[in-house]
Order: sequence, then structure tokens, then C-alpha cells
Amino acid sequence: MKFKADEIVSVIQKEIEQFESRVDVREVGRVIEVGDGIAQVYGLSGVMSGEMLEFPNGVIGLAFNLEETSVGVIILGDYLQIQEGDEVRATGRLLQTPVGDAVLGRVLDPLGNPLDGKGPINASDYRFVESPAPGVADRQPVREALQTGIKAIDAMTPIGRGQRELIIGDRKTGKTQIGVDTIINQKGKGVKCFYVAVGQKDSTVAGVIETLRQHGAMEYTTVVVAGASSPAPLQYIAPYAGTAMAEYFMYRGEHALIVYDDLSKQAVAYRQLSLLMRRPPGREAYPGDVFYCHSRLLERSAKLSDELGGGSLTSLPIVETQEGEVSAYIPTNVISITDGQIYLQPDLFFRGQRPAMNVGISVSRVGGSAQIPIMKQVAGGLRLDLAAFRELEAFAQLGSDLDAATQQRLDRGYRMNELLIQGVCAPLDVVDQTLVIYAGTRGFIDDVPVKSTRVWESEFLQWFHRKKQSLWDEIQGLAGKMTDEISQRLDRALQEFNQSFLSSNS
Repeated sequence: MKFKADEIVSVIQKEIEQFESRVDVREVGRVIEVGDGIAQVYGLSGVMSGEMLEFPNGVIGLAFNLEETSVGVIILGDYLQIQEGDEVRATGRLLQTPVGDAVLGRVLDPLGNPLDGKGPINASDYRFVESPAPGVADRQPVREALQTGIKAIDAMTPIGRGQRELIIGDRKTGKTQIGVDTIINQKGKGVKCFYVAVGQKDSTVAGVIETLRQHGAMEYTTVVVAGASSPAPLQYIAPYAGTAMAEYFMYRGEHALIVYDDLSKQAVAYRQLSLLMRRPPGREAYPGDVFYCHSRLLERSAKLSDELGGGSLTSLPIVETQEGEVSAYIPTNVISITDGQIYLQPDLFFRGQRPAMNVGISVSRVGGSAQIPIMKQVAGGLRLDLAAFRELEAFAQLGSDLDAATQQRLDRGYRMNELLIQGVCAPLDVVDQTLVIYAGTRGFIDDVPVKSTRVWESEFLQWFHRKKQSLWDEIQGLAGKMTDEISQRLDRALQEFNQSFLSSNS
């Protein structure tokens, strides 16, 4: 019985191919040092920066430092399970996280593992945790408003879809509440929301999740948690993982909002990792590339061009200051990366001004482009008027006599301050905001006692919806500026309400 040579060759080739597929040819290294959430590994000469590495017991690591003779690895799990001499295997894959509709309504860790007890994440799509930001040609100008539902912000520092607006202030001044209120206000607007908790107490995060659940916001919200008890590597990658989940919807032509609470804690985690890796410290002991750490994160927020679907990712990074020091290292870094900041001042907060926004240094670099035209027209001079009022108020405390015009400006300023105070988890529709600010700036509350201003606002809005709903609908449908005819009808409605309100409260 004879065999043909080509048949023998084909059988041998097939056997070799099958044999090679059974052999694990991945690189293998050895742990030479481990502790404090990092490991030094010898023998992985071909590993990529940011590549996932497998330790024993299923622990995942991330290649962080590529050195001449070893690799510095940050451990995304319990580093106490790892010992010197353990094998480490390269995977050839960069770190990924699950994305898509499967993550909505869930509480996850940065690796996509569920923390809410609702079972595994059945995601069909994954995205790289770190990915390049869209280029200039892939973007378009920010012109579409993203309503926060907070009068002071929507009127004076408006936020547009695709913008990055920093929320900055000392601890316990209401920074998180602005992010939570903005998420609640997206209900029914088709915006997918992501709340990334970095270095927060677990009880605080649980309170935020419960608030979102009570207001029906968890249906369209994903919470990514790397709390104070989480290791520094997880706190470091949490914002990137949350951004990857939000980017999925942006590239699908939809709109997403992400709140980073807060980036000062991420910077601290990054500093801890970097110093353990012996990266040289610079100013205030931070490594020199901490700016790059935040810029490559925030640059991923954008309003995409129509050719790419026109989707958007809006980010609200939060940064905590010490004693109001906005010129410290991390605050100035993030201020220079973002498109404006909302500065919350402690003394305003303790005085009862909520949100405690300092209108003097709070700014939106997108400005009126991100406002609906009617709000832009009504609230155009409000910011300057309030800044001038703050100066007058300081001057009036000297006790000198004031002329009638100055006293009138002070009185109106006190009432406008009261009008801009807003309760927590009570976002207002933009038309209601416009009506209230119109009444205040046009002098319709000048005769209302300062202490009754918020009662006036509540009763006026209820009365307007009950008696003038058709006019409300017309204002909502206005594509351009407020017309003279609408303005006159609004003046008559305000006069009518004021007559009954002032007579019943006199």
C-alpha cells in the first residue's frame, strides 16, 4: 500500500497546527515584590502598557510601569492573595469594561462586576477603559442646552451637551447635590446618566443611590463605585471605566451625562500608585503627569459631528478645595482643562444660599450658546446684577447712608437671592425658571416681603399652571426670543397674581 507524498505533508501540517493551538505560548513572568496594591514582575519583556495580566486565584493586574528589567503592575483586586515567586501571565488584551443597555440601572465596580445583588451583567458589548478622545474634526460646537433644573445654573452658567463644567468647592457645600439634581432632571429627556463615586464613604454612595431610586432616575443611570475602602488602583481607573460606558451611547448617536465625584480623590490615588512605583514627585508631591491623567479623561467628553451621529457626552467633574483655595495644584489643573466652573462658597452655603454659587468666579465658557433663546433674553443681565449686588451689600455693611436708587438695587438683590434658592431634588422645568426670573428681573417682586419671596414663587407657579396653562404652552413652544405680545400677556398675568397675593398677605 503506497502513500502519496502530498497527503503525508497535509496530515503532518494539520497535526502541527493542532499541536500549536494547544500550547500556551503567552509570556510568563514572576513576582519579585508585592505590597500596597502594586507588584514588580520580572520576565514580561513584550508586555504592552495598560495590558491586563493574570495572577493566581483569578486576580487581575494592569501593566503600569514598563522598566528595563521589570514591569510595575497595579493590582485590581486583593493583593494579599499574591506572594513573591507567583507566576504572572500576559493576556495580550487591554483592560475592557462591559457597556450598553445591560449596565443601565445597575451599581458596578470599575471592572463591571455587579455590586447591587441583581445578578451578572449580560453585556454583549465591551469597550476599552482607555481610548483616544475624538479629534477636532470629529466634533461640532456645543449649542444644545443640557438643563440642570437649577435656576442659578441654567440662568447664569448654562451647561451644553458635550461640555465639561467643573463643580468646585470645600467639602459639605452641596457639590454632589448639583450632580444628583442634574441627573434627576434628565428624566424623560433621553439622556443616559453615569455617576462615578471615587473615594466616597459607602454610606454616602448608598444615600445617593437611594435618592436616585426614589425619584425614578436609576432606570437610566449607572453608578460606578470605587469607594474609600476600595484599593487605590480601582479608584484610579473608576473614572475611565465610567467614561467608557458613557462613550458607548455617545458613539451610538445618543446623549450621555457623567458625574465624577470626585477627581481630587482620584488624583490622590494616582499619587499613591505613582510614588509606590517610584515615579519622581514634583509640585506638592504629585508626579508630573497628573495633568495628563485628568486631561485624557475629560477630553473624551464631546459633541460629535453629524457625520458621526451627533451624539454627546457631557461631564460634570467635582473637585474638592481646602479652605476655598482654588489656586491649589489639582483645582488649577482641572480648571484649565474644563469649559468653566461652578464655585460653591462655604459662607454662602452656611448663610442659606442653596446652591451656594459665587457668581463672581463661576463661569461657563460656552455661555449663551448653550441656553434656549428665551432664557438667554430673560436672564441676560442677571449675573452682572448679582455680582454688583454682592459689592453693594459689602459696601452697605459699613453703615453709611444710601441714596434711594442704591437702596432699591439692594432690595431687589435680596429678593433675587431668595428667588434663586432651591430645595434639594427639586429641579424646575426651564419654562418655570424663565417665568420666575422674568418676574424678578422686571421688578414684579419688589413689593413682596423678602421672607415671603419663596412662598410667592411656589404659589405663582401653581397659579400659572392652573389659570394660564395655554400661555405656558406658548412660551414652551417659542423657538426664538420672547415676543412683545407674549411679554405683555405675561406682565398682565403677573399683575393679576400680585394683586391677589399681596392683598391676602397684607
